[in-house]
Amino acid sequence: MHTREDKMQAFGRLLDILDELREKCPWDKKQTNESLRTNTIEEVYELCEAIIKKESSSVMKELGDVLLHIIFYAKIAEEKKQFDIADVCNALCDKLIFRHPHVFGTTEAETAGQVELNWEQIKLKEKGGNKTVLEGVPASLPSIAKAHRIQDKARNSGFDWNQKEDVWEKVQEEMNELKTEIASLDKDKMEGEFGDLFFSLINAARLYKINPDNALERTNQKFIFRFNYMEQKAKEQGKSLQDMTLNEMEVLWQEAKTINGK
Repeated sequence: MHTREDKMQAFGRLLDILDELREKCPWDKKQTNESLRTNTIEEVYELCEAIIKKESSSVMKELGDVLLHIIFYAKIAEEKKQFDIADVCNALCDKLIFRHPHVFGTTEAETAGQVELNWEQIKLKEKGGNKTVLEGVPASLPSIAKAHRIQDKARNSGFDWNQKEDVWEKVQEEMNELKTEIASLDKDKMEGEFGDLFFSLINAARLYKINPDNALERTNQKFIFRFNYMEQKAKEQGKSLQDMTLNEMEVLWQEAKTINGK
């Protein structure tokens, strides 16, 4: 691993390279916050994919791409005389120190749970911080992640089930209400009840310390593997999936499960 001096030198090298690109490269010169935004989202998703696949070399590469975007935004702000990368780093340092009084102050917190219980109250006290508990949830978050974050913030304010097992009664209640609306064929109400059921299941996942987005992506990857297996096996038999019966596909699906797990 590199020394602190090596790391600082590498960071400075990156800043120098971006300065030169911003000055001399036609593409880099014309970039704005708005033009970079969608690319930034794409880079974060690519990083997440590399993390899921546990490919350390890919994680390293994608971290670099995300870091480039962070520095790029700071460079644009510096040109507008708003702030620079040093301001970004110092603001982050100040926030970390303020939010960790159990490390940098006199507050005691021996477990991660104790830290989390104080988290929202600390952020509400910050200068320019959130005025309400849920204000800090980004509106643009994907729905599953947003629901999980909303529930987590509410929990940090004491709004939660007394016993995690109690959540299953709520899940069943939402399931029954959904079945009622399905029977009535009211699409608008069905959509609302599906949302309530999803929300309650995400809540259950949180209570059992399962990240719902990770859980769903795990199932996505499992389904992709098994479906691709069926498709490949069908081709080996000189068929397409459209040519096969459900029973024939089920045989291949079960074969895939023996390889990819249940």
